[in-house]
Amino acid sequence: MKQHIPNVITGLNLLSGCIAVLFAVNTHYVGAALFVFLGIFFDFFDGLAARKLNVQSTLGIQLDSLADMVTSGVVPGIVMYGLINEALGGGNIFVVEDTWNQSMRWSGGELRPLALIGFLITIASAYRLGKFNLDEDQQTYFKGLPTPANTLLVLSLPLILHFQYSITVSNLFTNVWFLIALTVLSSFLLNSNIKLFALKFKTWSFQDNIIRYVFLLLSLALIIIFHFIAIPLIILLYVIVSLFNQKSIT
Repeated sequence: MKQHIPNVITGLNLLSGCIAVLFAVNTHYVGAALFVFLGIFFDFFDGLAARKLNVQSTLGIQLDSLADMVTSGVVPGIVMYGLINEALGGGNIFVVEDTWNQSMRWSGGELRPLALIGFLITIASAYRLGKFNLDEDQQTYFKGLPTPANTLLVLSLPLILHFQYSITVSNLFTNVWFLIALTVLSSFLLNSNIKLFALKFKTWSFQDNIIRYVFLLLSLALIIIFHFIAIPLIILLYVIVSLFNQKSIT
């Protein structure tokens, strides 16, 4: 019976991702973010449960990636598509002056080709998860930005716009070229060869986990000071700390 517990938790991750998709396609990004956070919570604990119960399995690894593909692959792609679409005019506006921005309609639906660039995140996430399942080296560290971290980065944009609105933030986060550049950057980071430390504690020793403890403390401080704006800052901090500790990440 206990061997099914991690897979049930993985199923809850997938369910959270499916609900997040429903919110995201209706541009309710706060609701989408809430269920993505819940899915990432389950994603952390399914692996932890498998290790604690000593019931790791090949099936569990595959199920975990399939669930992540929805929660941390499909959802951020939809959100980025929506953000770019809104930056291009959104709504039911039919743009005619720019071929790239023209909307294609069918049965009352609307599609802006340039906004499809947002789904590059979904494609890059699928490629990363496929590589991760075949790479036996990434047990104690990651190569490239993990999909949940990238998802938090993308979801932070509408959260900041909603809860910490300012003219400066709005002008930046609704700029088409900023959103496209961020899409390309995040897709690159997902599949880069940069070694990033994993938040997996084999022991609670401070000396053995100094990077992790310092990172967590700094992240907590950033959240207290900057709230949702802290999310992209934490992702940047994660990459910078990892870059300065490449030799110690194994």
